[in-house]
Amino acid sequence: MKRIAYLVLLVLCIPSILCAQDKIDIPVWNVGDQWAYSDTSPYLNIQGAIEVVAADQDTYTAEFSGDMCIAETQNFTTIVFEKSTLHRIYYLRNNVREEYERGRRRLFNFPLNPGKQWDDEYSGASLIRGVGAPVLDFFENYKVLGWEDVEVPAGKFKAIKLEITMGHGAKGNVSASNFTNIYWYSPDVKHFVKCQYDPNLRGISADIFNWELSSFKVKK
Repeated sequence: MKRIAYLVLLVLCIPSILCAQDKIDIPVWNVGDQWAYSDTSPYLNIQGAIEVVAADQDTYTAEFSGDMCIAETQNFTTIVFEKSTLHRIYYLRNNVREEYERGRRRLFNFPLNPGKQWDDEYSGASLIRGVGAPVLDFFENYKVLGWEDVEVPAGKFKAIKLEITMGHGAKGNVSASNFTNIYWYSPDVKHFVKCQYDPNLRGISADIFNWELSSFKVKK
């Protein structure tokens, strides 16, 4: 009888155990943590890096250097992340914090687990079109797909796959120009190890935007 009761309890506990294993909690970043990336195009040699340069009770400050894709940095070199979620909440202009209201604001949104979904939206001029571009409404729909084994120049990692559908339209119309990018996040690295842009990105070759982790240094 005791054996039957034990087996029933074990069966009931298995789903919660599996869910706990799938869940990724917020990573702890430390000053000095670094991630270096390179593009995957056979014709270019684009290099970029991210380094955590400061931390306080509530935030981390990271610097983006090199030739990271403008879409990833949103044209900012220093970004402040909220510790509890890793949302981008500020950028630095002349060492002064200003509210972050651009894309990739909720690219990180911990905890992560397969099936989790969230949205974000903002308004602004297109980075690609430059000065004088019209103000557009942008939206981003995020979905955590599941785990995959990923191999990049920095090594082999078990990573969780994140799908992001983005789009924009003229002010008041957000139905145009949808495209989907994929990111892979590794708990061992505490960051993304790979990004693959939509191959149909406005007719541009996505290879010039795709990137992979080439090296990293993080404190455990």
